[in-house]
Amino acid sequence: MDTERIVIKDVQNPKDSELIKAAQILREGGLVAFPTETVYGLGGNALDEQAAKKIYRAKGRPSDNPLIAHISCMEELEPLVREIPKAGRILAERYWPGPLTMIFPKSSLVPYGTTGGLDTVAVRMPKDRVANRLIRLAGVPVAAPSANTSGRPSPTTADHVWQDLEGKIEMVVDGGPVGIGLESTIVDVSSPVPVILRPGAITQEMLGQVLGQISLDPAISGPGQEGLRPRAPGMKYKHYAPRAEMTLVEVKEETMEQLYRPGSFLHGQVSRMMTESGRNWKMKIEIFYMAWKVNEAAAQMEKTGARVGVICTEETMDEYTAGIKRSIGRRDSEVSVAHNLYGVLREFDDLGVDFIYAESFSETHLGNAIMNRLNKAAGYRILWV
Repeated sequence: MDTERIVIKDVQNPKDSELIKAAQILREGGLVAFPTETVYGLGGNALDEQAAKKIYRAKGRPSDNPLIAHISCMEELEPLVREIPKAGRILAERYWPGPLTMIFPKSSLVPYGTTGGLDTVAVRMPKDRVANRLIRLAGVPVAAPSANTSGRPSPTTADHVWQDLEGKIEMVVDGGPVGIGLESTIVDVSSPVPVILRPGAITQEMLGQVLGQISLDPAISGPGQEGLRPRAPGMKYKHYAPRAEMTLVEVKEETMEQLYRPGSFLHGQVSRMMTESGRNWKMKIEIFYMAWKVNEAAAQMEKTGARVGVICTEETMDEYTAGIKRSIGRRDSEVSVAHNLYGVLREFDDLGVDFIYAESFSETHLGNAIMNRLNKAAGYRILWV
């Protein structure tokens, strides 16, 4: 199959003439990759079971992994669902269009091939103007998981999509780099207490302010049970993964306590940081120790001929003396870390590294989504130091 690539000249004001062919492909059951504000999506007609099968086949994705139906306005929601719970209406009013997916009881119009066999349907209204206009022109809800080979880091540029899906789909709509860089927040509003199934840019704190009571699915903070059917995209044990074996690095609380004590082998450096780093002294010490242990491990691996990648931040780049280091952003800007995460993982794929060590981050606000993706990319492999 020849894959056509259409470049949108002005992503803030896309022309119908640029999108009309893509819309026709979707309407007729074909596949089109397109940008959203989160990541690039691989679109197909959400009401066409054969189109859903094509999506699963192109991605190499298990068919029990639900797809998200994308709509362009609220009027397009009602035919897809049996009911819109109060929590769903509140969240739609506040956060749609935007990076929020909600799970509703599905109507008979939505085939089980789109929902992974579930009686619920995941729905999102993207804010990205290219995506929103394309869906409106298609005239059908568009099922669109991330436009990548299943399990790989999600695509944040059209080039990433091309690497994975060229020759497997009809068209790629190139709208330039995406804004956020992490998939949408997913909230199940079909249960009495809304449940976050996947964290994203709409954070738990933001949702709690609007809804009051909200819970977190256990799969967010740890691996799910083997063989358990996923209730939403991204809930599989390993996801968003580079080809290299990846390990997250975390510093134990008791290690930090030991470093503060007089007589510890790093007490001199720790004392200096406590006086020079102001209010951020604890974070500086933790990062220093983390880098010291990664340098130690990476140097040992390099002696065996292995290529080692290190995911660090702008603030910590100079602390690393071993491995191929790449900054993921700034620690004082979670938005930059989220935006760069998948691009850095894909860059390490291109560099052919064998092992990756990644710094860990605070699990509050957007950091919760960042750590969720890093943990799944690493298969929950953690080096505690």
